[in-house]
Amino acid sequence: MEAESAEHQRAHNRNSPASFSPASTRCIMIAELRWNIFDLVGPPDTPVTRTVGELSGTGWVRFDFPRTRKTLLALALTCKLFTEPALNLLWRHLGGIEPLIRCLPQSLWKQNRGRLEFTRAMTVDDWSIFCKYNHRVRSLLNQCHRQYSREMNYDAEIWRALSCPPFSLPLLPNLTSLTWIEASDETLQYIQLFVTPKLTMLNISPAYLVPFTFGPSEQSIFLSIAKSCPSISHFDFGRNTDDYTESLGDTLQLWSQLTSVRTGTLSEAAILHLSNLPSLRILKFTLPSILVSADTQKLLLRPAFCALQELNISSRNMVFLDAFLKELTITPKVVAFTIKHGVDSARALPDMISRLSNACAYNSMQQVQLNITGQPADHEASIEAASFQPLFAFRNLRKFSLAVDVHCVVRMDDAALLQMAKAWPLLENLSITGYSRSSHRVTPHAFVLLLRHCPHLVSVAIPVNWSMIDMHAIPRDVPYQGFSHNALSHLAFEGSKIENPISIAAFISAIAPNVKSIQGNSDDEDSYEDDVVSERYPAWRMVQNLIPALPIIREQGMRVMLNRSLRGSHSHHVVAQRGGRQ
Repeated sequence: MEAESAEHQRAHNRNSPASFSPASTRCIMIAELRWNIFDLVGPPDTPVTRTVGELSGTGWVRFDFPRTRKTLLALALTCKLFTEPALNLLWRHLGGIEPLIRCLPQSLWKQNRGRLEFTRAMTVDDWSIFCKYNHRVRSLLNQCHRQYSREMNYDAEIWRALSCPPFSLPLLPNLTSLTWIEASDETLQYIQLFVTPKLTMLNISPAYLVPFTFGPSEQSIFLSIAKSCPSISHFDFGRNTDDYTESLGDTLQLWSQLTSVRTGTLSEAAILHLSNLPSLRILKFTLPSILVSADTQKLLLRPAFCALQELNISSRNMVFLDAFLKELTITPKVVAFTIKHGVDSARALPDMISRLSNACAYNSMQQVQLNITGQPADHEASIEAASFQPLFAFRNLRKFSLAVDVHCVVRMDDAALLQMAKAWPLLENLSITGYSRSSHRVTPHAFVLLLRHCPHLVSVAIPVNWSMIDMHAIPRDVPYQGFSHNALSHLAFEGSKIENPISIAAFISAIAPNVKSIQGNSDDEDSYEDDVVSERYPAWRMVQNLIPALPIIREQGMRVMLNRSLRGSHSHHVVAQRGGRQ
């Protein structure tokens, strides 16, 4: 019986339409192969979580939206085999609900001053068209209000109509990523139309000019989302201020699979919940404006944040941050601390840095970023270079950044910079910025030693005193015996006024020939009136423009000298053949 059945199956296969098709056609009938091919022409499989103008750093950079849409649409119309995979890719990531509305009959909607409006009620036939595409959407970015405007992107009647579908919600049943930006009290409620049990990424950003009070109604919406979406792993709630965001703690405590959290102020209960999550990799939050209690410090003494790789904390002052770090032991790769009210922060910084060094594992740390703002107008405030010494234990550091406002001096010198260079041989990015009028600057010699000890440096922003080079003519010999650092591409020099840009450009181009951009400012009064960029200062702009040209000029000069040498050698050889006769 089995032999007869097998023979029957082979006969059926021989007589099927596919058996008479060319090999190429039979290959394209394999669904998995079709998907892989279409995926090559489709958009990046990266959820849309930012507006088009903010896509730097994502897979959507330089992506040709119109051309890809046309390609996928053409493929969908080519044959039935292509329709499903092409449409799935075409609708996979949406930058708004407008494409879904525009697929509906034009008798339903109109565009009024750039905004879509409904002209009649939706019918069952309209919803049938909507359902041809809604199940294909995997990520949605919805901008509720126009940026820096009180006007909604979609008429309120559209939201009310979409709230009453002839099927059970959500509107997009297979959605896994939802970004709700420029949200307001009026528009936050409509986010519930899209939340699904499959949702893993949720990004919410309140509007600037439209009220967002985060009252009891908003809190209820967040709790409802948390219960409807138990699988949230990435949560981002951006705010301009941290008022009310402590209320989000109750929502966060309902999620147990979080891997990334970016939000405002967190309560101690929420911090403790997050510290116990084995999946949490990224955490960005603001400490509450009270000292962390002794009980919370004891609970943080046990293994906490065991998988954390990136920790970004904002704090009202250094004392609150120091109390949080007191009993903590973590192994992050990246830490970033921002002190918003920098009163006495300069004096408290050494103790905080020591605390940071004790709290974090030496081998894992790769980036340290410190930002101090709100320092009162007191030019006596200063940060000694010795404050950084506890950080020298982080031998694998790739990035160090210290930014203080204009009322604080960072006392850098050659010895301190050399210590940094020797302690961090893998450094790629070094930035120390503060009061640009400070007399505490390093010499060009120390700058070169930094490059010698850190061959991977790509970006450097430090105060350098260029006067020793600025006041002298260009030397005939190449500086530092021809030493060249080829990785460096970006430089920034605060408080560096120069008079002779050609000499500076000749020096920099010799030791760092691949520098593409230079930011610099002088110590003139107008230095504080605008952004510090090379375009505001003609001398530094000239340096930037000369750097790529000077190596070419040097190479041409070397070739001229070589050709002269070869011609001289040839003439000497001819004279020798003639027995010395000219």
